Amino acid sequence: MKEKILICLYTVNINEKLVLDILGKIKKPVASWDHEILILINSSGESIAKTVDDSIKNLKSFNVKILFNLQNLGYGGNQKLAFYYAIKHGFDFVLVLAGSGQYAPEQFEELVSVLVKTDAPAVVGSRFLNKNSNVKNQMPIYKYFGIKAITFFQNLILGTKLSEFHSGFRVYRVKALEEIPYAFNSNGRQFDTEVLIQLKLRGFNIQEIPVYSYKGEAHAISDYIQYGLDGMWLAVKTRLHQMSISYERKFDTGNVSSDIYKVELKMGYPSSHQFAMDEVSDNSRVLDIGCGNALVSAELKKGGCWVEGIDFEVSKGADRLDKFTRLNLNNSDAEIPVYDFDYVLLMDILEHLDEPEQFVYNLRVRARGNSPKIIVSVPNIGFFSNRVQLLFGRFDYGIRGIMYLGHKRLFTFNTICKVLEQAEFKILKCKGVPAPFPAAIGDNWTSRLLLAINQGLIKILPRLFSYQIFLIAVPLPTLDDLLRSSVKTMKQSGGKIEVIENKNKDD
Repeated sequence: MKEKILICLYTVNINEKLVLDILGKIKKPVASWDHEILILINSSGESIAKTVDDSIKNLKSFNVKILFNLQNLGYGGNQKLAFYYAIKHGFDFVLVLAGSGQYAPEQFEELVSVLVKTDAPAVVGSRFLNKNSNVKNQMPIYKYFGIKAITFFQNLILGTKLSEFHSGFRVYRVKALEEIPYAFNSNGRQFDTEVLIQLKLRGFNIQEIPVYSYKGEAHAISDYIQYGLDGMWLAVKTRLHQMSISYERKFDTGNVSSDIYKVELKMGYPSSHQFAMDEVSDNSRVLDIGCGNALVSAELKKGGCWVEGIDFEVSKGADRLDKFTRLNLNNSDAEIPVYDFDYVLLMDILEHLDEPEQFVYNLRVRARGNSPKIIVSVPNIGFFSNRVQLLFGRFDYGIRGIMYLGHKRLFTFNTICKVLEQAEFKILKCKGVPAPFPAAIGDNWTSRLLLAINQGLIKILPRLFSYQIFLIAVPLPTLDDLLRSSVKTMKQSGGKIEVIENKNKDD
């Protein structure tokens, strides 16, 4: 085997007899691997460190090392250190084995071979995959059914299909570990679950294989109850993070699924995207500012519209546009050809700008007296979920939604109207948009019911129950526009009244 493998034996309450028993069960072929067996001992194990060190000297066929921690790092803290050690020393795989004595080192080869033969980021040794195993007899009945119940609820909440979330026998690909923020995980026993969640959020598919087990150490039932409650709360916090109701740094993995969500076309139900598409007439000229992946623009083009996109970065959907221009939208004098269009889309862009007031005023100037319809959508910071959080002293930014981490400005109905009106736009329409439940939880009867309830509540209290604010406005002429128009009118009428020469090159 050419891969370099770190075998990590970790525990909080390590003892010499258990360590030597585990090492004695490792099959001899492992000695031929490019390997290192790392035994992690906390400060609490100082008295046995030398004894273990003396004992392992007799295991000459294996490359065994002890990493003695001056601090009590805890169950999760030891693994963090092992992961970091593996990354710093160029290992390909990390095989972790809980030092409880209940897992079989004889199966090292089976776990590792899966990573060698596939591109899986991790392989979990599950005690529950083999129905003929004696796992039920290897642990207290309350532990057995507790693990089954917790795993069931975690799968239900997280949308996973693991047979066991709580195995202490796993092998990870080091490159996968480098892509997740494991260093922010807890130092306690939830670390294992947090790593699996992070891999899932990152978009990795975790594999399981059946393993057998021995009778390991047992803890008090109160410990298992607390562990189970913590595990379920962890799953709930993950979902809240994904829904941007709260924010957890350890779950901010930059995962693919979040990026997809942020650019998903919200079509076929009441949403800002659907409202915008309903407003734009066929065969119009449309300027999509902050076009992103140009999904809305692509739909408008189906109706014969000519669409130009503008954004900070090169659009991934540039091929869907008739024209694309990369532009710094924070430039207060940006040359944006507003005058040349029938509609200008500002869909979820104003909240990302440094000075939205100056930006919309510049749009009015660039309209040059014309009156294109400006279609605006912004998140409503007054949405009831944010108010509830504030009631309990919370104010969390998230990976998407109203409190997205990339937002620089926050708006209510009053503040967004003021931004436009003070730049002298005439607001033609202003209404609330319900939360995009179909995008968040899937297009099903539950999301449609929630959508209908949300729409009903918006009719009663729009400022409280609107997830977004949708507006249509038109720019009023500037003084320069009025003066230019007056000069042109006087020239056309043949009047002899002397006027100040307008040196604007558009005359």
